[in-house]
Amino acid sequence: MPLTTARRTGLVDQVIEQLRRAISGGEWPVGQRIPNETLLVESLGVGRNTVREAVRALSHAGLLEVRQGDGTYVRATSEVSGALRRLCGAELRDVLQVRRALEVEGARLAAANHTPGDIAELRTLLARTDDADGTDDFARADAEFHLTVVRASGNPILTELYRGLIETITASVATTRNVPVQMVDHGALLDRIADGDADEAARMAGELIDRILAGIDSTDPC
Repeated sequence: MPLTTARRTGLVDQVIEQLRRAISGGEWPVGQRIPNETLLVESLGVGRNTVREAVRALSHAGLLEVRQGDGTYVRATSEVSGALRRLCGAELRDVLQVRRALEVEGARLAAANHTPGDIAELRTLLARTDDADGTDDFARADAEFHLTVVRASGNPILTELYRGLIETITASVATTRNVPVQMVDHGALLDRIADGDADEAARMAGELIDRILAGIDSTDPC
């Protein structure tokens, strides 16, 4: 979606709306760096202060993240998901409980319905998780791994439910990465899915979340 020159009234609000549409429409995906200030000024036909105010407003709303010396990155596609990235306490527990319900059934069905291509993709994603550099990279890779497990279930409604929560799920992974618990081996979960062991795959998927839930009861991950 190309940016267009803004009218000369309500410039900041217009720029905010154009940037928001570029984000929510997928033109700038989560995790991607947006064009730099100079390019935005040229594309929008407004001054630097207008662009800075718009970026600042979207950063406060949780959609953008300004990294000093690096650039500005898309953090979430809506104010709701941006706020949820900062969830803690009862909200974090709610998200984990929903994850458990979706991931347990996703793993159970994936064990029965996966294709060889699903398993190959999951092994690639597992390697990405192991090689992740930093919490944000790890969270995105881990959430993509679990989304792919759910997609391997062959149930499109379950997949769309999970995909619709992917930013919140990614946030929960980032928040709980350092919770002091012994994590379930994702490689072992993948092996159970590949073996077609539906009951064991479901058990392991549930245990993974149960351990995190127990961990946040004993420590504050925020």
